[in-house]
Amino acid sequence: MKNSKLFTLVIAIAVVVLIVSCHMKRDKLVNSWKVTAVEPKEAVSDSTKNAILANGMLTFTEDGHVTGYLLREITDGTYALTQKGKKLVIKDEVGTPYVCESTITDDKLILDTKEAKLTFDKI
Repeated sequence: MKNSKLFTLVIAIAVVVLIVSCHMKRDKLVNSWKVTAVEPKEAVSDSTKNAILANGMLTFTEDGHVTGYLLREITDGTYALTQKGKKLVIKDEVGTPYVCESTITDDKLILDTKEAKLTFDKI
């Protein structure tokens, strides 16, 4: 009986730690971010890369919405952080998911996809 209570307590603590960890990453993400570096992994024209550098930005809100511009404008997207904030899924207006490995610090956001690695600075 004592072992099952201890096991339940350990699981409960682990769940709380996971929730707090994801929430802390989400708190760091909520803000506006400007693209400062583009490292393509596939062939991309200089004009496309320059357009992303000139116009690229994302704004994440506390209620799970994202707006901004990468290759095109995102006017009413959503986002979700998973895997303790290490994976970010952005869905555009029509629900197309874009999965990124994410690194989030107080002033930098790095999104790594199969096409490119994008570095953002908090603005």
